[in-house]
Amino acid sequence: MSKQQRGGKGNKGKDSKSEKSKPSFSFKDEILRLFTERPEEVFPFKQLLNLFNVKGLDQKSKFKGLLTQLIQSGQIKHVGELAFMKGSSEVTNALEGTVDFVNQRFAFIISAGIEKDIKIKTENLKGAIDGDTVKFIVYQGKRGGDTHEEGEVIEIVKRKRTSFVGRLEISDRFAFLIPDGRKMHKDIFIAKDKLNGAKVGEKVIVKVHFWPDKSDKNPEGEVIEILGKAGEHNTEMHAIMAEYGLPTEFEKDILTESEKISEVITEEEIAKRRDFRKITTFTIDPEDAKDFDDALSIKKLENGNWEIGVHIADVTHYVKPGMRIEQEGEQRATSVYLVDRTIPMLPERLSNFLCSLRPNEDKLTFSAVFELDDKANIKSEWFGRTIIHSDKRFSYESAQECIESGEGEFAEEVNILNGLAKKLQTKRFKNGAISFETIEVKFKLDEDGKPLGLFQKSRKDAHKLIEEFMLLANKKVAEFCFNYKAGKEHNVMVYRVHDQPDMDKIRNFSLFATKFGHKLSVDEDHIADRLNEFIEKIEGTPEQYLLQNLAIRTMAKAKYTTAAMGHFGLAFAHYSHFTSPIRRYPDMMAHRLLQRYLDNHPSPDRGPYELQCKHSSEMEKLAAEAERASIKYKQVEFMQMAGKKTFEGIISGVTEWGMYVDMNETRCEGMVRMSDLTSDFYELDEKNYRLVGKKTHKTFTLGDTVFVKVKATNLEKRTIDLTLVEDNLSGL
Repeated sequence: MSKQQRGGKGNKGKDSKSEKSKPSFSFKDEILRLFTERPEEVFPFKQLLNLFNVKGLDQKSKFKGLLTQLIQSGQIKHVGELAFMKGSSEVTNALEGTVDFVNQRFAFIISAGIEKDIKIKTENLKGAIDGDTVKFIVYQGKRGGDTHEEGEVIEIVKRKRTSFVGRLEISDRFAFLIPDGRKMHKDIFIAKDKLNGAKVGEKVIVKVHFWPDKSDKNPEGEVIEILGKAGEHNTEMHAIMAEYGLPTEFEKDILTESEKISEVITEEEIAKRRDFRKITTFTIDPEDAKDFDDALSIKKLENGNWEIGVHIADVTHYVKPGMRIEQEGEQRATSVYLVDRTIPMLPERLSNFLCSLRPNEDKLTFSAVFELDDKANIKSEWFGRTIIHSDKRFSYESAQECIESGEGEFAEEVNILNGLAKKLQTKRFKNGAISFETIEVKFKLDEDGKPLGLFQKSRKDAHKLIEEFMLLANKKVAEFCFNYKAGKEHNVMVYRVHDQPDMDKIRNFSLFATKFGHKLSVDEDHIADRLNEFIEKIEGTPEQYLLQNLAIRTMAKAKYTTAAMGHFGLAFAHYSHFTSPIRRYPDMMAHRLLQRYLDNHPSPDRGPYELQCKHSSEMEKLAAEAERASIKYKQVEFMQMAGKKTFEGIISGVTEWGMYVDMNETRCEGMVRMSDLTSDFYELDEKNYRLVGKKTHKTFTLGDTVFVKVKATNLEKRTIDLTLVEDNLSGL
């Protein structure tokens, strides 16, 4: 199902000592060196046993396994039945893939050429780490009863990263970096003359200049930046940004350029635009928002219909191609939202002042204006540049209060918009859109950034009101650009696409759901309808959160492209991102392309847009990972204060080294390790998503309710260790 469930059959974590006492056969490099130094010589098997002092059946079997691996990698070859010599240096059966690290013992290789990920033991990674692109070979057959084939890395094609963030430790002879996160399992050695002023206990960035081939060696590097004292809030947030290679500050020339942009809106500029300043207009945003991308206007027409304006900050009026601000925005591609701050895509003078649709100020906008009847049928549409004057700034909470009470300034307008939004949503779901609702974790922080409280935010009508009109604008802009033909082919446009789910994943998920007594009908032609029915059925059940998260994982990832592939989740044939140009570069591209076609200019070359789409998708992924890392850090910090409190949770993952538990109250996930399950010897039953006691046959199954306490926390690795409260166990 997920990475947390991909491990093979495993033994109890506390047996690691017995594993260390077994004969160690890290002879592969020595064996290869022998054949390399004597390439013309043939070595009988018995001679090799003597040369390497291999004795006993168990040792012989392991040694033979190493020879088999070298044969499969093409580095040695059979000569007759029981003799060997150096093979061809060229490996013809190698594949290329990406390393996906799991723990200190093994990783997986994800490759387009193989249906199921390949398991690679740490000693066979050739020094590769998470995210590296590698060439690898697959061993024939399965190993140790695992469901994954095993293999070996033979070449590192490209390092994903060479700089790492972590805490600095210094000994008498050398220093070393303890990397943040769980994806880098090796400390990085640093010579004393490479510290560059860094002190013990500081968070630093280290650039690696030496990578070892062997798993028992450590990388070596040099301190290139000092972030501050480890454990301090600002230091840790900057460390997370650095961990994902995301910028924090703007260079001086960019800030200087932003200060030179005039805030004056000339009469000449106003004359070019449609004027909405006398029409009721307001924004609805989070309470702590400063960058207001969008506003809504509403006007009753003489024919009884409604004119609804979706007004978007006209960023591209201020940011022009060739400007340093433009280049920086193109590179950043997105704003990043951590638990306590926004790292904007554009300098604050633009994002929070010039472009932000603040109340009681004239603002330049790019708008999609629709005429809707009372049933939310679209009678007409118009796109173009406008000027607005927002009458009020609503928070989601204050807008929701207007919806629920029917009272307050502009309450009538808010409720009319809410009614139209509900009708738009009903039509969208009827057309096959999927209704996934996710829970957002928020923190109450003190002035030093320490978490005082943690709460879960759910989306209400005010959120959905804004969402529906933004979806409408994004959809209609995409349709206009797609259908506006300037030549034989459709015009170039930046689309937000979402592919259909892999039906094999859907079938596997459907089978898993039956273990909870729920049925998901696998109907490929109507899978969206079936998923919506399923989500509705599980609402309010203990397993709702788990099943919904697993269902989301069966979906493809949305991305940016110039190919009009449609959006499966929204059930739109054409969809773009147009409504958030302050915080997303693809929206800026969409604005420019839309204006290009409104001006009857020809379609541009597709190539540069496709490259930027790919870059924007990659940066979006990094930004999301950084956001999750900041949330996880604060969750771990919050759980440090849990003391002996007991938490109810759901088993959210089972692996060969333990089980993950998602705590209902805090939505924090921690691990109960095998070594802490002392009542029995547990093994992973991967097929049935459970751990099974060897003597008692007691089971811990994915989705079971358990009760846990916090045993330990690790802020550097952002992990929580839990122990079971045996007296309260249920679902066993």
